[in-house]
Amino acid sequence: MRQLVSWGAAGAMVFGGVVPYIPQYRDIRRTQNADGFSSYVCLVLLVANILRILFWFGRRFESPLLWQSIIMIITMLLMLKLCTEVRVSNELNVKRRSFADFDLNYFWHWSKFTDYVQCVLTFTGVTGYITYLWLDSSLFVETLGFLAVFTEAMLGVPQLYRNYQNRSTEGMSIKMVLMWTSGDTFKTVYFILNQAPFQFSICGLLQPALLIMHTELNTCISAGVILPVISPEEATMQNTLYPKEKLHLPDPLLL
Repeated sequence: MRQLVSWGAAGAMVFGGVVPYIPQYRDIRRTQNADGFSSYVCLVLLVANILRILFWFGRRFESPLLWQSIIMIITMLLMLKLCTEVRVSNELNVKRRSFADFDLNYFWHWSKFTDYVQCVLTFTGVTGYITYLWLDSSLFVETLGFLAVFTEAMLGVPQLYRNYQNRSTEGMSIKMVLMWTSGDTFKTVYFILNQAPFQFSICGLLQPALLIMHTELNTCISAGVILPVISPEEATMQNTLYPKEKLHLPDPLLL
């Protein structure tokens, strides 16, 4: 029985991390709109899990955590593929951008999925070579592990910034955020009980703090404390549909 529970926990650890992105993937596919989801979430998780795999070569941790990183990388590539296809199909008369342009203004905003793959492979090759050179240094290995989990702990920042920038949570799956919360709680307990390297516990403690910020921001947006951003065209339309006479607003010239 104890062995069965152990296998179940390991399976949940391997595949549980990708579950929150299933409803988000389905929403994007259904609506053909990826504006509510920040593709930088994919960037953060790709970087974090690539670094975690490299960390494994310097300090062997449990196999479920290694397989979790591999599954997560595949999942994020699938999310990127869908988001790129949807975004490009909705963009008309927009100049196509590629990784080979080396234009920082359009970093991670390319027109083809293959450009993202090239970037990921380049990052993996460079960091892999550096790790190979410094693998005998315990300081480097521990720092690599810290960078991996700290990057993962910053997972919620891109989505938080996207929601604040849009002054809206439209297009973001609430189920995804709720699953983030439950998943982070489970991961933290798993790290502690299995005596994973201390870097993993740090990650587990930082992520709930960001999720609390997500909740507060979403509450402020829903309550109207943070108002949505509207374009000049939308403002003109609103003034046309709701002129001052109908709203009974005082004329400033008479004040």
